[in-house]
Amino acid sequence: MSTTSRMRAEIGEQPAALRDTVDGLLPRVSDIAKLAEGTRQVLFIARGSSDNAAVYGRYLVESHAGRLATLAAPSIATTYKRDLDLSGVLAVAISQSGKTEEIVQTMDWAARCGARTVAVTNGAGSPLAESAEVALITEAGEELAVPATKTYTTQLAALAVLGLGLGADVDAGDLARVPDEVERLIAATEASPALPEIVAALAEVPGAVVSGRGIAFGTALELALKIKEACYLHAMGLSYADLLHGPIAVVDAETPALLVAANEGPTLPGTVALAKRVRGAGAAAFGLGGGDALAEASTAALAGPDLPEWVAPLGLIVPGQILVENLARALGLDPDVPRGLNKVTQTD
Repeated sequence: MSTTSRMRAEIGEQPAALRDTVDGLLPRVSDIAKLAEGTRQVLFIARGSSDNAAVYGRYLVESHAGRLATLAAPSIATTYKRDLDLSGVLAVAISQSGKTEEIVQTMDWAARCGARTVAVTNGAGSPLAESAEVALITEAGEELAVPATKTYTTQLAALAVLGLGLGADVDAGDLARVPDEVERLIAATEASPALPEIVAALAEVPGAVVSGRGIAFGTALELALKIKEACYLHAMGLSYADLLHGPIAVVDAETPALLVAANEGPTLPGTVALAKRVRGAGAAAFGLGGGDALAEASTAALAGPDLPEWVAPLGLIVPGQILVENLARALGLDPDVPRGLNKVTQTD
């Protein structure tokens, strides 16, 4: 097994990809604002990692732009073929390739039902980009590893720009700091003594629970997905509120918890309390982000980005990506080509 992977190379390409994406999309804020005039809520259309990006978009739009947002059920359009009244809706379709037929069809359905449409995609000239009224093209370049890394984080950057276009009460300058912070974070994560400690612990168990809440919830879902697809371990991504409603019973010596949080924000105290509860139950709690508070409450922790909560997910997933890549190789697996998966997945 090689000591390097394409996935690791693409993790390292994220600062440049984010820089190009942010520079390219910030001038589109006014286009988004104009398109969104007369709309009152946002409908996100996505699958897989793009759906996890949409979860970030939903929390950002609701918490900082004051608009109701929800995730679409594409089967309503493609399987049940039921038209809905989507007047006053801004439909945001997210697809790395822009070629997933289900997502293109669902966006076209939304437009037919009265929605205004935005595409977020790395595929310039793709069917999704060509069909949308406004296309936010990410600048990730070609991604060869099946697990999405730079296409995912650049989608988050595009959704941060979407939030600005919808009038989010945030400082756009925070977004401009993201590429440099991700570059710093990659180096810091790989130098952290906690990285091999957490990898060794996860290599000995059949699975883990991954939890976060609010704006960090999408990061928890994305990290759980990466653990499943690249490491073949059972990983359950849950809001810590849902985790406390029953599934916490599965956390034990054989099922550690990975807890993700921004270094600030209203969900941080609850994440710290959960880490303490997990350890009190005799299980390991591994932190990602959350500053000193989460690190002190955890068995071991990887530092997160020094960014405000609203843009923290653009960096918060990065230690998780590095962890997964290292864990896959420790398990003797090729993280670039998970079994049974293709780069573009077609669903009906």
